This record gives sequence, structure tokens and C-alpha cells, in this order.
Amino acid sequence: MALAEGLQNALWALGGVPEQHRTDSLSAAFRNLGRDAQEDLTRRYEALVAHYGMEPTRNNPGVAHENGAVESAHGHLKKAIADALLLRGSRDFADLADYRSFIDAIVGRKNARNRKAIEIERTTLKRLPARRTTDYEEAIVHVTSSGGFTLRRVFYTVPSRLIGHRLRARIHDDRLECFLGGTPILTLRRGRPPPKSGKHGAVADYRHVIHALRRKPMALLNLVYRDQLFPRPAYARAFEVLLAREDERSACHTAVALLALAHDRGCEAELAEAIEADLDAGLLPDVARLRDRFKPDAAAIPQVTVELTPLSAYDELCGPTAALVEDRLAVVTQPDVLEVAA
Repeated sequence: MALAEGLQNALWALGGVPEQHRTDSLSAAFRNLGRDAQEDLTRRYEALVAHYGMEPTRNNPGVAHENGAVESAHGHLKKAIADALLLRGSRDFADLADYRSFIDAIVGRKNARNRKAIEIERTTLKRLPARRTTDYEEAIVHVTSSGGFTLRRVFYTVPSRLIGHRLRARIHDDRLECFLGGTPILTLRRGRPPPKSGKHGAVADYRHVIHALRRKPMALLNLVYRDQLFPRPAYARAFEVLLAREDERSACHTAVALLALAHDRGCEAELAEAIEADLDAGLLPDVARLRDRFKPDAAAIPQVTVELTPLSAYDELCGPTAALVEDRLAVVTQPDVLEVAA
């Protein structure tokens, strides 16, 4: 999936298709049965290169410079990224999209140096197909009563309204796109299980389970995906401090109340800053004070005045119509008319 997505992104950014696509003995592309094997390509890689009309090739074994030419460029790119991070002064990014934009800018500057050479060869590139091919796998998952589903040793939480439903999940390299029938429902971050541990991973969103936690706050204490549940480090830090200074029941109630406040008021980031400030000052988060701080601004709520229409207006509107209906009923009920109808 990573190979399919990355290769297609490169081809569409290039605006054309080369004659060949070359890799080393990549297991995503080759089963490595032998150089003379007739069906050495993996099925999905063969379909991918066939969609773009490319010839799949791989490096010759023992010819070091063929692979070294690629690895050298890769090493230079990694060094450029490391230097850019040093100049930036921080390795923290707001989200994945922000980090990808940062990487794209570095790659764009390096590719600009080869623009003239690319323009010379662009005329020999084949045309792109009408559309991209699939860069995902599909799986059918069942949402259990625990408010989630397990896929490839990773548990994912979903909104409680989906309990009991069967979802079709498109598995991308970095995300899951979930569909109920043909309707897209939600997109989840792709999770991976812990390596070499045999344990399951978890991708949890506190918004999906906060209503259940409100009913049973003590469930937070031994929740297997508790660490994944806290949306920001400030919430996890607050829970640790609460456990150290208070009893478990009070700590769970306060932590759940903080998550519920972030959910109800839509103030996750601002609330995290307030929690950090309290903890840095040696104070425990005061839920009542924080609720008052993040309550809706009454002045921002518009005053809506509804003028009710008097009921006499309906009588005036229906007056002529009602009289007309009465006249028609009188005509129909006359004896002679009834005889003619008979």
C-alpha cells in the first residue's frame, strides 16, 4: 500500500509514465523465487505496473552501484531533513499534515535542481491513465458492544451509534476509511500493533467513549487503551498527578470530567493549556472553575424574538374557503341531486 500510494503520487506529480519501474528485490513487488521464475511478481504489484503500462524491473544482484545510486540520494535527503529540523528549532508539529507540508517543501527544493533534465525527458514519457488505481485493501469489520472493532491486531473505537453494524474499511498506509454501505462514515488513523510483543495495539478517540465513561468513570483506571485515550499530554499528566495526590475514585472522576468538558465545549487545546498552567503551579485542575471559564459567552448568543401570529388571522384566511365548501355541500345534499346520482 505504501509503495502504491508513493509511486502514484510521484507519477502524477511528474505528469507522465516512464517505460520502466525499477526497485531492488522489494518484497512488496517481488516474491524473490528466483531470477528465472515466471510468476515472481506479487499480484498487486503486477496489477499496479500494468495499470500504468510500465515494465517492472529490479536491480542486478551483486552490482552495488545500481542500488547505491538510489541509497545515496536517500541519504542526502535524510541529511537535508535533519538540517532543516535544526534550523527550525523544534521537531514538534501541530499534526501530520503540517509535517508532510514541511517534507514536501524540502523535496520540492531538491527536485527543482533537476527540473531542466526532467523537462528534456518529459517528451518521452507516456501519458497518464484516466485515473489512479487502488492503493488500499478492503476488509469487513463488525462493531462490537464495546464500541469498536479489531482489525489486524489493532482495536479502533468508533461512535456508539455504529454498534452492531458491519463496516467496510479501506485500509490505506496511514488511515482507515470506513463505509456503512456506500456511505462514508469516518476516517481513522491507521494503527500498528507493538512489534515483537504479541499484544494488540489501539487507536482510541475519547469522543467515541466519553458518554460511556460518564456513566462508569472508574472504568478509566484499568482501560487497556487508556494511554491512547488522552488527546494531549496535559490530560495524561493530569491523571498521573491526580492518582498520586488523591484516591483512585476521585482521580478517575476528575479525569473523565476534564475529557467531557473538552468534548462538550470544543476546547481541547485551550483546556490543555489551562491544565498545564495549573500543574506547573503545583495545583490540581479545578473542574468547577474550568467549567465556568470555558462556559459559552452569554453575550455571543443572539436574542431571537418570535412574533406569534394571532389565531384570528387563520379564521380570516379560511373564511371564504369555508363558505364555499358549505355551499357545495348544500347543493350535493339536495333531494333532486341525490335522485339524479342514484
